[in-house]
Amino acid sequence: MADPQAELANMIANLKAKTGKALEEWTALAKASGQTKHGGLVSWLKAEHGLGHGYANLVAHKTFASDAGSSDDAELMEAMFAGPKAAMRPAYDRVAAIVSGLDGVQFAPKKGYVSFRRNKQFGLAQPSTKDRLDLGLTLKGVEPSGRLEASGSWNAMVTHRVRIASADEIDAEVEAWIRQAWAAA
Repeated sequence: MADPQAELANMIANLKAKTGKALEEWTALAKASGQTKHGGLVSWLKAEHGLGHGYANLVAHKTFASDAGSSDDAELMEAMFAGPKAAMRPAYDRVAAIVSGLDGVQFAPKKGYVSFRRNKQFGLAQPSTKDRLDLGLTLKGVEPSGRLEASGSWNAMVTHRVRIASADEIDAEVEAWIRQAWAAA
């Protein structure tokens, strides 16, 4: 199984050779950009500086200290489900219970979502609003249907999304999709 920390260290080490700037230079440039949101900064880095998505995402996470390597996992989880989004914690906990029962899974909390990894990311859970948890899954070649919709512009890291309003909506169908994404990772 791939080691996410080793992959991150390798990516940071290769950043200067691939882009001409070290991580510290990119984060300084990013902070001066005026971008205040992760997605906006990623788009700006890609459009204005020609970074690939992976490097742009890395720089944005390090700029906003929104990745697991920049913050404590427990702090990230507490902040993610603070305030009105606390109502979505039971739905997340049910998804996390399914995911944690799968072999070789790692959880990688970020500022606004939790990534699920095996050999690579196969899914994520994001409390998007006070009454919706979005479950993103990588299901290449699977046609969107019913509750399983194309992720579209919601998140480029996954192919599909399931909108969940309560823990009761996490049924055998949702579990099967999670298992399918895990098996392909």
